[in-house]
Amino acid sequence: MNVVVLLLLGLGLLEAEGRCFFNRTQEHCVCYNLSQESLNSIIQCLPASVVEFRGGELERYAAFPISDLDPSAIEMLDSLVIRKVIFGDLLVPEILLARVLRFFFYTQVQELVFESCIFEGRGNWAEMASQRLPILSLHFHNVTPAPLAGREQDFSNLSSWLETLQELTVTGSNVTSLPCGIGRVFRALHSLDMAQNSLGDESLMPAFCEGAFPQLQVLSLQRNSLTSYHSVCESVRLLHELQHLDLSQNKLMADPSSSCQWPVALRIFNLSDTGLDEVLTPLPPSLEVLDMSCNHLHAVDISLSSLKKLFLSQNMLQAAPSIRNYPMLDTLHLDNNLITELPWDEVKLLGHLWDVAAAGNPYNCSCSGAGGLQALAGMGHLGQGWPQDYTCHSPPRYQGRLVKNVPVSVLQCNSAAVIAPVCIALALLIVAGA
Repeated sequence: MNVVVLLLLGLGLLEAEGRCFFNRTQEHCVCYNLSQESLNSIIQCLPASVVEFRGGELERYAAFPISDLDPSAIEMLDSLVIRKVIFGDLLVPEILLARVLRFFFYTQVQELVFESCIFEGRGNWAEMASQRLPILSLHFHNVTPAPLAGREQDFSNLSSWLETLQELTVTGSNVTSLPCGIGRVFRALHSLDMAQNSLGDESLMPAFCEGAFPQLQVLSLQRNSLTSYHSVCESVRLLHELQHLDLSQNKLMADPSSSCQWPVALRIFNLSDTGLDEVLTPLPPSLEVLDMSCNHLHAVDISLSSLKKLFLSQNMLQAAPSIRNYPMLDTLHLDNNLITELPWDEVKLLGHLWDVAAAGNPYNCSCSGAGGLQALAGMGHLGQGWPQDYTCHSPPRYQGRLVKNVPVSVLQCNSAAVIAPVCIALALLIVAGA
């Protein structure tokens, strides 16, 4: 137990009375405010793959001496099956973190999470120079970080580890900028989540400078302070491997005569809830997934030959976009718009359009309107919401009725098609009788 005690002391988790609780089914162990009296309860966490520490103050241990580990301690750390460690509700002196983090080299921990933590001071990261860690995923949520400006040497000391990191999340932490030099350290990073921060248009260009994040494929800038569509495009154009970009919950505006070209690898683009009343251009030419739901769009008149999934729910569309503009489309979501009828003649020609969602629209339940929806449902193409969320708005005799229950038989919808053959048959009988 010496190595466990050492780590707990080093991480300052010996504060108030508490204990650990192990969920054997989930292999998840949570420890609350461990004290020296309740420290033995950590034993039950040894078989866990996820260990979570909640509560504690670390400043009392900032000067705690931490020596190198002996071979038996290293062997014990290496035998643990813990893959993920979560620290929550902690005050973290960086000087202590710098001394303890190097011990993770001897573990199999691949994911490290800090939630609702406050980082203070500045650590001596020189001991981490040339040090590699098994941690591939690093998450910070709702933290108060130490200032990043002027930390180039610190990040240089951490580069042997950070250049192998694959996933970085810094969310809800009021980050306003990301210095260029930091991005150049993360050479293998595939995913960067900076959602719910305070990044503005002027801070993006330095963040994604030449040589920064060269392998980045997924970038989330959701819910920041971005306003310029053109500025975002210019800022990310050097991310040549970028495949997935999330700009949702920003308030974007069109820029006059924008000619910026998005990264050619971009396939998934999220522009939902960005206040759009028109489709901004240019769009990435090779898009496969486009989400423009929760906006104020009145029409969508674009053509994307490679698009497979189009999400337009919760807009103000009065008509569905022309399906012919998307020959590869397999998913189309149009829930909660102002659409009165789906273009059934186009839909039935597009055989691979298998997922259509269009609940909550004011449907005109004429024969063609109701018949098209019933045909889609019969083919299994209408998704969640059918039939209870598909109701008629007109004509008056069907108002409020479920579309599913509107009669669309030949007799109801095309009486001429029935009457004409009957009349012809009667005429032939009369002629034959004469």
